[in-house]
Amino acid sequence: MNSPIVISQSDGRPMYLQIMEQIKQKVAVGEWGPGEEIPSIRVLAVALRISVITVKRAYLELEREGVIVTQHGKGSIVATDPGLGPRLYDREFEEHLEQVVRIGTLLGLSNKQMALRLHDTASRLNEVQLHEDEFRKETV
Repeated sequence: MNSPIVISQSDGRPMYLQIMEQIKQKVAVGEWGPGEEIPSIRVLAVALRISVITVKRAYLELEREGVIVTQHGKGSIVATDPGLGPRLYDREFEEHLEQVVRIGTLLGLSNKQMALRLHDTASRLNEVQLHEDEFRKETV
């Protein structure tokens, strides 16, 4: 299941950041594995109907972060570091937690209140997942 990269005009972030985020997600979840060739800058630019410069910027940043490796004339591949996917996943998780803390702080919540809300949400989602799993078993 190779999902496409999608650029949203309504997303307030620059297009190159949207590209970077989606490529990192593909690597983090293993959709694009170590050493796997990724679309060329030109191919991706044409597919997304955006400037080659925008895609090039995303690829340069991803290379700087060690997510991809580019060889002039040969294209780009996912870096062969076996721990890259889990590290990216962990980094993304950490960024989401930081966002939760920022919003919680803006709302005047204490650390304890935020922790309780996180726990309650996790419990609720786990319960929903259990019901969905039971439903799938019954319908198979």
